Amino acid sequence: QVQLVESWGGLVQPGGSLRLSCAVSGRTFSNYAMGWFRQAPGKEREFVAGISWGGDDTDYVDFVKGRFTISRDNAKNTVYLQINSLKPEDKAVNRCAMGAINIGGKTRTRYEYWGQGTQVTVTS
Repeated sequence: QVQLVESWGGLVQPGGSLRLSCAVSGRTFSNYAMGWFRQAPGKEREFVAGISWGGDDTDYVDFVKGRFTISRDNAKNTVYLQINSLKPEDKAVNRCAMGAINIGGKTRTRYEYWGQGTQVTVTS
């Protein structure tokens, strides 16, 4: 069974930073693109960042460009999301996902497997 397990998010002040991680098992990690999504209460899940299987191709939604960085360590079967300059509107459940075969780092859709989600809370 494919499993994706995110680290604990946390509670931070505006302007602070967090690094999320997502460990994958049950699939050849290095063969697939990975992505991060987030969902606030009462809102639809939205794409945040994506990275190709080799890590050379990345994609970010406009509202996180310059603040968030996605990366991966294929030797550790883990994808990361570095979150800097946190804003109150960044409060959400963040979820990592593994893409379907042959999708690239900028596809933004066709993700097949999902983590359980981790809460990021920004104080106001």
